[in-house]
Amino acid sequence: MTLAQLQKMANTLRQDIVAMLAEAGSGHAAGSLGMADVFTALYFRVLRHDPKNPTWSYRDRLILSAGHIVPARYAAMARTGYFPLAQLRTLRKFGSPLQGHPHPGRLKGLETASGPLGQGLSQAAGLALAARMDGARWTTYCIMGDGELNEGQIWESAMFAGKERLGNLIGIVDRNNIQIDGNTEHVMPLEPLRDKWESFGWHVLEIDGHNLEMIIDACNQAKAIYEKPTLILAHTIPGKGIGFMERDFRWHGRSPKKGNEENQALEELRSLRGTIVYD
Repeated sequence: MTLAQLQKMANTLRQDIVAMLAEAGSGHAAGSLGMADVFTALYFRVLRHDPKNPTWSYRDRLILSAGHIVPARYAAMARTGYFPLAQLRTLRKFGSPLQGHPHPGRLKGLETASGPLGQGLSQAAGLALAARMDGARWTTYCIMGDGELNEGQIWESAMFAGKERLGNLIGIVDRNNIQIDGNTEHVMPLEPLRDKWESFGWHVLEIDGHNLEMIIDACNQAKAIYEKPTLILAHTIPGKGIGFMERDFRWHGRSPKKGNEENQALEELRSLRGTIVYD
């Protein structure tokens, strides 16, 4: 895909997310929309994966620690062919493989379950260490929210990964500065965030999480670091692309309502670029 095609795909994923959440009547809009560019870059350019063979031994492993933003991942998976697009409409429905948080027993292509925050980096570090022990050459990626960095387990696993010099582990933090109760720096200040990760033995890159070139380049740089794990701080705008959602922490755990909110959100996205996904 060209850069223009990737940008159009990211916009398409955002439209998918809005339609999915409106149909479900619940879910997390702000972070899902904010991370659409990152998921686009991963699934369409960065990850080594095969939608036709989800358990391919040589695939890269993607752990979504911030499981509540899984609608962005589902949209990317559907668009790359893991399951039919029509299934996106079943988000959070009883019996659907598209649960509100990732459930690998329900959907092939997911590596781990996540719901309770803070656990994904421990899982990712274990996978990265296992790969090194086996002499495997795949890379493990772990997507975290900045709010979940309040969890102590994140820092235990960060310390472990730094100590083990897991160069095959790449963490990506969605630095959108919000969590369910407000601004991260009001709830539990995280800064100086870069210094903290570096003090735990990580190589740190800071990027604009909406710049697809920067996302792809950062992942490529990270794969070239062999002596330590890499943390990508992706600065994003929660609710990206939708004016009445952007930077508003109240949309962290809300979904747009069917009707006016859904239509307004889709119209704003359609006016940017890309085509409407659902009529």
